[in-house]
Amino acid sequence: MTDDEVQVLAADDRRYAAMVDADLAALEELCAEELSYTHSSGVRDTRAEYLGKVRSGYYDYHRIDHPVERVEVVGDTAVVVGRMTADLHVDGTRKTIDNLALAVWTRSPGGWRLLAYAPSPLPA
Repeated sequence: MTDDEVQVLAADDRRYAAMVDADLAALEELCAEELSYTHSSGVRDTRAEYLGKVRSGYYDYHRIDHPVERVEVVGDTAVVVGRMTADLHVDGTRKTIDNLALAVWTRSPGGWRLLAYAPSPLPA
């Protein structure tokens, strides 16, 4: 595994931990200003919208598992392909989700930043 791949996977781990811990400072650091965050419901948030929802408790993550199938780094962009399963509350409603997941990371002077996240349903 290359140094870039190790750094991207470490950033991905930190992001999921920050989601469970509602660590807004870490999420702000890890998410690019241009973030496009798609949820399993199909709703898409900007960085400000997503962080606002986490801050307000709209998204309250209890457990997240995110096994990685592969990571590809091409220049200053990295793609993490895997799965995301989670137990959470969304606007007070308990949910369990299980999706395929695609995370796009971009290299910045301060490290890797999440540029886009997109879940998709598991195949039938």
